[in-house]
Amino acid sequence: MAEKLSEAARKADLPALMDSGWVLVEGRDAITKTYTFPNFVDAFGWMTRAAIWAEKWNHHPEWSNVYKTVDVTLSTHDAGGLTDLDIKLARKLDALAAR
Repeated sequence: MAEKLSEAARKADLPALMDSGWVLVEGRDAITKTYTFPNFVDAFGWMTRAAIWAEKWNHHPEWSNVYKTVDVTLSTHDAGGLTDLDIKLARKLDALAAR
C-alpha cells in the first residue's frame, strides 16, 4: 500500500503541480484540475489515453466529463490522502494533455 506524502515530498512535488493548474481540494487531502479540450472527441481521446496509464499503474482518478471539459481529482483512497501515485498520475495527465 502506498504511504501518504511526507511534508518534505509535499514541498518538493506540489509547487510544480500547482503551477500547472492543480489545486488542493478544500477539506480533503486531494488535488484537482480541470482540463479543457477543443471538442468532445479530443476530451474523450485524452481520457482513453489516461485510462490506459491509470489501469497500468492500478491508480484510478475520480473524474467527470461534460462535452470538452474533464474535471479530475486525485487522492489515494487506501492511504487516506495524497501519495506518490497521485503525483505520478498528475504529471502523466499533464503530459498527455500537452500532446
